[in-house]
Amino acid sequence: MFFNFAQRFGDPVEYPFVPGLAGFPQIIEVAKHPDEVVNFGGIWHSDGTYLKTPPMASTLVAREIPPSGGDTLFANQYAAFEALSPAMQETLASLRVICSSDLADVSATREDRRRDADAAGHDVVAESFEAIHPAVRTHPETGRRSLYVNVAHSARFDGWTVDESRPLLQFLFEHQTKPEFTMRLVWAEGTLALWDNRCAMHNPMNDYDGHRRVMHRITLAGDVPA
Repeated sequence: MFFNFAQRFGDPVEYPFVPGLAGFPQIIEVAKHPDEVVNFGGIWHSDGTYLKTPPMASTLVAREIPPSGGDTLFANQYAAFEALSPAMQETLASLRVICSSDLADVSATREDRRRDADAAGHDVVAESFEAIHPAVRTHPETGRRSLYVNVAHSARFDGWTVDESRPLLQFLFEHQTKPEFTMRLVWAEGTLALWDNRCAMHNPMNDYDGHRRVMHRITLAGDVPA
């Protein structure tokens, strides 16, 4: 049923780093076990921006939730871009960002999943991915512009050094997650969420140590950001 739901909105694609469920390779399990301290994807990000064609959307269904905690934050990147000054908007519109799957903070969130997959005898992708995308993307359906950088994957601006990029990127990382641009989803077992990666970021909270949280995720094929 979950797979059929996702198909109504797009084409499900496989996640490059973690094998999917038996019979449904496009569905991955996102789990944190009671003995783990790092949660999967526990940092502000938009899925797959290190790919040349990032996923259009993601959908997540809660299978098992902790007694408390484990909420997911979402940030509206239309609103974040539109709140910037016209001069900053113009500056960012001319920049492109190098995005990598290999940044330290986000790579750490995959270690347990890779280890578990390897122990189960699955092939584990060890390569890293890198892509260059506009810092501001125009939504292909709405025509609205949104910020398209994130702390998990945006390494530097194209043609700039890491040191040169750091101050502006840090400003944007702090700006785009201001409370006025965000909302908080409190999960219940069976809750299903669908979001547009082209104009939104998310961040699963890691505040339920000692408890188990299990979700199933599907990402939907997208297009080349412009």
